[in-house]
Amino acid sequence: MPAGAGPAPEQLRAIPIRHWGRWVAAGAILLVVAWLVSALVGSHAIEWSVVRRYLFNKTILQGVRNTVVISIIAQVAGIVLGVVFAVGRLSRNPVLTVTSSFYIWFFRGTPVLVQLIFWFNAVPLVFKHVTIAVPFTHVVLYTTPMVKFMTPFMAAFLGLSLNEGAYMAEIVRAGILSVNQGQTDAALALGMTPTLTMRRIVLPQAMRVIIPPTGNEFISMLKTSSLASVVLYGEVLRRANDIYSTNLRVLELLIVASLWYLVLTSVATVGQYFLERRYGRAYIR
Repeated sequence: MPAGAGPAPEQLRAIPIRHWGRWVAAGAILLVVAWLVSALVGSHAIEWSVVRRYLFNKTILQGVRNTVVISIIAQVAGIVLGVVFAVGRLSRNPVLTVTSSFYIWFFRGTPVLVQLIFWFNAVPLVFKHVTIAVPFTHVVLYTTPMVKFMTPFMAAFLGLSLNEGAYMAEIVRAGILSVNQGQTDAALALGMTPTLTMRRIVLPQAMRVIIPPTGNEFISMLKTSSLASVVLYGEVLRRANDIYSTNLRVLELLIVASLWYLVLTSVATVGQYFLERRYGRAYIR
């Protein structure tokens, strides 16, 4: 090799590359995982036979079903509210803009736990009846005491969906703003109405931006639904609480609830992956 010349490309490829940082990090992670597993398995405070016995208990499975139901319907309602208030915030109508901005500000600025307690405890104290009547007449279509109307399910649904709607409004607004303004101008120039333009042109293209954070919101909703236990809604954490309040196996029942949350969020993650592929086909590299 001539003096001053570097190694040939073949020689460079033959030089082994050692990633010492990867091996050190992997070793540290394995040590931590081994320590956690040994601590859990070898702990005498946890009876794993109790975990196995209650994992598919009828009461727990009812709680899992209730968790899925309240999460899905609250998320769907939140998406609908999000679209409505996102469009309202982007509207040129100042009344719609102010109203939508206030809704987003209020429900994003107050804790969802406080909202759940408010719907379940405060609303029945303030409003004694729920009445649907024809305006300016004495014709009553529906009336019932508020204490019967505001069930744990209804309080959980209102608290979770209204809170979720505020976050979805910002997600949908970001998706709409990601679509080039020229798309809207071209559609309006072709004679399409603003509503039709939003439905047929803007929202389908915005879905690529909206879907990923919406999937994250639903995964968060599955876990946030555990807060509904404070209003006595029978989701999985509440059912676990009902069981360990009698047999005093708190750790085991909390592990059972956590395992079911892991299962539900894992399924939702897989669904999110396929939805992202469906709406991002034109952008997959």
